This record gives sequence, structure tokens and C-alpha cells, in this order.
Amino acid sequence: MRSIAALAALSLAATLTVALSGEASAGTPGKGRAPQPAKQATAVGTGGAVSSVDPYATRIGLRVLRHGGNATDAAIATAAALGVTEPFSSGIGGGGYFVHYSAKSGKVRTIDGRETAPAAMPHDAFINPKTDEPWNFSPELVTSGVSVGVPGTLATWQRALKRWGTRSLAESLRPATRLAKKGFVVDKTFRSQVRQNRLRFRTFVPTKQLFLRGGHAPRVGSRFRNPDLAATYRMIARDGWRTFYEGPLADEVAGAVLQPPTVRKRKLPVPKGYMVARDLKRYHVINRRPTHVGYRGLDVYGMAPSSSGGSTVGEALNILERWDLATMPRAQALHLYLEASALAFADRGAYVGDPAQVDVPLSDLLSDTYAAERGCLVNPASTMTKPVEPGDVTSYDGACPGPLGTASSAPDTENTETTNLTVVDKWGNVVEYTLTIEQTGGSGIVVPDRGFLLNNELTDFSAEYDRHDPNRIEPRKRPRSSMSPTIVLSGGEPMLAVGSPGGSTIITTVLQILLNRLDLGMTLPDAIAAPRATQRNTATDLAEPAFLQQYGAQLGLLGHDVEAYEDIFTGTQEIGAATGIEIGPGGLLTSAAEPSRRGGGSARVVTPR
Repeated sequence: MRSIAALAALSLAATLTVALSGEASAGTPGKGRAPQPAKQATAVGTGGAVSSVDPYATRIGLRVLRHGGNATDAAIATAAALGVTEPFSSGIGGGGYFVHYSAKSGKVRTIDGRETAPAAMPHDAFINPKTDEPWNFSPELVTSGVSVGVPGTLATWQRALKRWGTRSLAESLRPATRLAKKGFVVDKTFRSQVRQNRLRFRTFVPTKQLFLRGGHAPRVGSRFRNPDLAATYRMIARDGWRTFYEGPLADEVAGAVLQPPTVRKRKLPVPKGYMVARDLKRYHVINRRPTHVGYRGLDVYGMAPSSSGGSTVGEALNILERWDLATMPRAQALHLYLEASALAFADRGAYVGDPAQVDVPLSDLLSDTYAAERGCLVNPASTMTKPVEPGDVTSYDGACPGPLGTASSAPDTENTETTNLTVVDKWGNVVEYTLTIEQTGGSGIVVPDRGFLLNNELTDFSAEYDRHDPNRIEPRKRPRSSMSPTIVLSGGEPMLAVGSPGGSTIITTVLQILLNRLDLGMTLPDAIAAPRATQRNTATDLAEPAFLQQYGAQLGLLGHDVEAYEDIFTGTQEIGAATGIEIGPGGLLTSAAEPSRRGGGSARVVTPR
């Protein structure tokens, strides 16, 4: 297998070639239209780096780094800007997970800013009282007050800045406030996301006024302004972050959940929610220790529960470490990746939930001995029948168990949106941050006169209540997430940070990128751009068309049933939209984003080479 040093040299050579080819050219504006901003999927250089899905947000984060801010300062400013330009995937109406590496201490630490269920949330919240049957998941349940969890994003920003930042929240909000007031150029992705939500957005008065002015989605090339959000950011900067959780804004958020601001004549039922102002007042973020596994001599850190990202990625890596993937034919290595994913997902469903209300056996799930026992079930020459049963974390010794049984697989209700950003500063601090409002467009509810959408994260709970299910609905509980912000250290120093949106496909996206980069010899830009497949303990593997064309037949010979992936909400065939940064020899940074998924991302460095 190639050494880490050799892989770093390979990455440096390839990414320099990409970077020297120059930025992607800006689109040519039509008559009377503003020019499209340039995007760059890969950048190489020094002095700090930012990668996100949006060029405006990346540019703001880069300016913070250039003016002396650190990685946390830049990450919060970037996230606030994404709340302006990517409001259908992120914003202060949602939550997320913040993973930080401190160059001073050499430690990785995390913040759990996941949304929580209101205190009055009943077990039958997802049941239509008129029919005693579950609400249709989409568009009824996702377009509702009952789906809204208590937001954690703003509290996450404050906590991160207090722990690691050098700037105030007011300073960090200022660039995004200007962006919301001045506006930004609408691209195809923004317009398409409005159009796919047209029925939902027409249901709410403030949402319709903001995103469907004149009854139409904003034109590509037009300038979109959000003065209400600018005013909200200014109020928070002036009065402090607590105004969101204890002040007038808290009352307005709770009011929009209890009595959604619907139009008089609507086609959707819009079930009311249970959130009250007291739920916001007692919300808190949690400082958590990260998950940690060793892999090929590296240290891989991820997000602990309430996210299932760190445990599931970590367990799969532990299973995969028993094989020398670098020496195998590519299709066989991918076969093992898919099999390990299925086993880890089986355990995720059986054991992972909010640790405040569920006894999560995290140390067992990340045990090398447990992984050895699970890995015994994988045959390099054939595939398992899926769904597979979870393992027994109460009794394992690393020995191969008996024949593997099959199990049922619960329906996956996680939406594929969300957003991710990666930042490294000149001092070597690293931030990997995944944030979300869940569905594209969240609940569809814009808080009146405030300019931001509320999440529909509570749909991440299991649809039907089962007291044995670790992800069952409970009051004040955090629904299980798949967000997987990941930082990799080599010899105690940061080597790589990566994350992605994509619902439960986040886990497999991050895992496959790590496999591509650490085992299969790809550069980070190539590892992100490579075609993807996802296996989440289901009967079939789902893959992007390019993956299916390239590997489908070979995997079929190993017994895999590989089908084309299609997002049930958007109809797209893309899996994830990752960002990442690699720290190479001499501190050389390779900042990477998607070249085409979700319209392409934006990667920049402070001092390009």
C-alpha cells in the first residue's frame, strides 16, 4: 500500500495541475441580467482555505481569514452567508454539528447543535387525528408545524465563537447582513429549488411573499434580496443571540409553529406543532467528545450521537481495515465498502439515538474486536443477503459467528439536503461544519417578517412509535442524524477534513471519499468528484449513473443488485455535495468542492499557488 507521504505527494502534483488551469469562467448574462459569479472546484495554496457549495459564502469566509480571523470566525461568517444564499438547506431556523481541531491543544472537539422536540411532543404526533392513520410523509408531514424542532444553529454559532473564535457574533453576522440587503445573483439551483417547492411555498403567506414574488420563482441571473433577514441579523447583532431564544423573536418562532401562517385557501392540511417559547428558552447546545477510530495509522474523528455519522463511518472503517484495499481490483474494493456499510447501518438502526434518552453502546460499536466479528460475515467473493441483522453488542469476542440472518429495514425518512463547509486557517486550526433545515425548504414556513425558514427535522424520528426503537419520538429528544463532519489526523497533525449533505447518504458519501483518498490513491478533488454508490442495509445498492455504468456489471458478478439512485423529493440522481480540505507537506492546502453536483461548489485559498 502507498505510504501517506506518497499519497500526499500524489495529491500535490495533481491538484497543482487543476489549480493552474484557472477558475471556471463566469456564465454569460442574458439581456438585462446580472453576471453569474465564478465558481472554482479546486484551489491550492497557503494562508488558509474555505470550501462550501456557494461562491458568495466562500468569498466571505476567505475575507475573514485574510483580515486576521481564525477558522471558527470564518466558518460562522460562511454559515451566516449560506443562510442567505442557500436558505432552503440551512439557516438560523435549523441545526447542525460543528467539529473543531485546535492547533494549540492538538485536540478535536465538537458541538452538538441538533434540534430538539418540544416538551409537549406526543408519541402520536405524526398521526392524523381525523383518520388515526399516519400523515403522508410528503408533502403533508414535512409541510407542517408538527415537524419543526427547536433550532440550534444560532446557539451553535455563539458557543463556537466563545470557545475558539476571536470575533463576536455581531462581527461575524455583518458580511451576511450586507449580502442579504444587497442581494445575490440567482443561479439554476436556487431557481429549481423554489420551483420544486412551489406547492409548499404557496401554502404560507410570508413564504409566498419572499420566494414567489408575483407568483413566480426568481429568474436565473436576477438579483434576490432578503431585507427581512438582514433586519433579523442586525437585531441579533444588536441585542445578542439570546433574543432568538428568550426575546420577541422566540415568541414569533413559537407562534409560527403553533399557528402556521397559511393562506386562506390551501391544498395542504398543515398540522400544527407543539413548540412554545419556553422550549426555545431552555434549548442548549452540547459540548461532546468526538468519536475516534484508528485507520491505516491515521486518527479519524467524527460526530458522536445524537448523530450517527461518527459511529457508523467509524464502524465501517474498522471493518474495512482487515483488507488491503489498495492492492485489490477497484470493483472488489467497492464491494467490500458496500458490505461494510450495510453492517454498520444495521447497527446504527438498532442502537443509535439521542444519548440523553437512549443508552448508546458507542464504545462497543467502535471496538476493533466487535468490528472483527462483524467483518467475519463479509465474503470478498460474494455479497450478503440484505437487509442484515444487527450484531450483538452485549456478547462478542472477535470470533466468527454463525450464519447471518436477514432482517427488516425501516423506511428512510431523512431528506437529502443540508449543507457543509470546511475551513482551515494559517495557524492550522480546522473546522468541519454540517448544518441543515432538513427538507429542501425545511417545513416551508418562513417566520413572518423575519426572512428565514423553519426546519422540519422532527421527521428524522422514526415514523411509527416503538418503545424499543432508539430513534422513537420523545419529548425534548434530539432526532437521530446522519451528519458526518470528519477530521483526519496523521501523527497528531491535521491531514484532511471532509463532510457532505445528503440525509443518510451523508454517511456513505464521507466513507467513500475516505476510501477513495486513503486506500485507492485518489487525490482529494478526484475522491470528491468520483461517482458514488450508497448501501444502507437495503436489498439493493443505489448508485449514480456514472458509477452504475463503470462498476455495475462487475459488482453484479459478485451478487450485487445495483440500481440507479433517484432522490424521491428532487428527482436528481446525485448523491451528496461534499466539501473538503487537505493539509499537505509544508502546510500546502488543497481546498476542494464538487465540480458539478448541486451546481458545483466553491473552493478558495488565501494565497493561491
